[in-house]
Amino acid sequence: MISHKKMKFYGLRDLDNIPQLQNLSADQRFAIKVVSSVLPFRVNNYIIEELIDWDNVPEDPIFQLTFMQKEMLSDDQFRRMAFTLSNNHTFEEIQSAAEDIRLELNPHPAGQMTLNVPLMFDEPVKGVQHKYRETVLIFPSSGQTCHSYCTFCFRWAQFVGMNDLKFATDEAKSFQDYLAANKGVTDLLLTGGDPMIMSARNLAAYIEPFLESEFEHIRNIRIGTKSVAYWPYKFVTDKDADDTLRLFERVVNSGKHLAIMGHYNHWKELSTDVAQEAIRRIRSTGAQIRTQSPLVKNVNDSPDVWARMWKEQVKLGCIPYYFFVERNTGAKNYFSIPLYKAYQIYREAYQELSGLSRTVRGPSMSALPGKVSIEGVTQINGEKVFVLTLLQARNPEWVKKPFFAKYSEKATWLTDLRPAFGRDKFFYQDELNQMIRANNGQFYFNRSEDYEMIENTSFDADE
Repeated sequence: MISHKKMKFYGLRDLDNIPQLQNLSADQRFAIKVVSSVLPFRVNNYIIEELIDWDNVPEDPIFQLTFMQKEMLSDDQFRRMAFTLSNNHTFEEIQSAAEDIRLELNPHPAGQMTLNVPLMFDEPVKGVQHKYRETVLIFPSSGQTCHSYCTFCFRWAQFVGMNDLKFATDEAKSFQDYLAANKGVTDLLLTGGDPMIMSARNLAAYIEPFLESEFEHIRNIRIGTKSVAYWPYKFVTDKDADDTLRLFERVVNSGKHLAIMGHYNHWKELSTDVAQEAIRRIRSTGAQIRTQSPLVKNVNDSPDVWARMWKEQVKLGCIPYYFFVERNTGAKNYFSIPLYKAYQIYREAYQELSGLSRTVRGPSMSALPGKVSIEGVTQINGEKVFVLTLLQARNPEWVKKPFFAKYSEKATWLTDLRPAFGRDKFFYQDELNQMIRANNGQFYFNRSEDYEMIENTSFDADE
């Protein structure tokens, strides 16, 4: 019998009240405070009490996932923030220093603030991203936080109080009008933040309208969530746990497919009784759990971790789905791993699996043109190359067309790669440039990987 657990959050102001941190040195605790003043910090009592091995800190992977480390900022950034905190600066001055550093960390990669936001009646549809033809992402306004923040999170800019960097739906729910008018959309993905931070009642207010005949074209509803790993009590003993599961049942009984996109970064997140009971209860509704994670240095950069995690997921009835490359944002220099090594880790882990676990795709980069997968490393005409494909793309015609990049042991992202065989651009780049031009010039050429992508093409930024 799993006993009820009352959630308790710890944020930046609560760091000194976490007893387990007292075993760290004063310098270590100050470093956590410095970095947490720039990147969002939030952890809960389940993670502290049941997931982190405090005898293995700071190396413990769940500690690395949830507590900031000094090296997550550059030396210069850390010194600037530490100086501001240590010299009696005002709250406004501290915030200003933090925001300056945040803007250096590529807060919205892959065209999220520009190419992904659709227009309706010449106005942006708030809280919506529509990058791929069949799938629309919805960012519920009341779901733009999490049970805990991942230190590697590529959406960290949602949580730092900079409103111009936020995605969230408006009260008029114009996203419903947008989806009603777009009959080619088959998949709706609720994301955030974490939609499962919402009450069952609020979650139902977002989902239930799509069960009506007006939205017959919406066949699949996905919910992207870390709650299955960071607060599984949501589905087991929370006061509205049963109401949440009944909502899942209504979706399934309506004839739509419901997929819980579970974010698991390490097998330890599957190891507790409550985590396993949450999976059992979710699956009992007819919903499916698909799992995904980026490859994160200091957390899961080992084939053994991935193989063990995928095997355990299949044992529990989950479907391994995506092996991502950590995006080039936030503390990317701390977490990122060269692409050649990412492929090695994926391949070695994959070799340990039976066919039931080989549903997982990757290593995949959610980049400007789409989800770019590293399919292999080989020699062609004496040149060592990466073999790449697009698993999903802004233009569906690009999908699964093999293309090649020069082999590099330094590249950590698509924009670090150069076309092989003397070519000056990848096959999709001319059309991608046209998409950018057609976007009314709304394109951030400063501080983002989008600019780097354009640098790799023949597009003239002044056009």
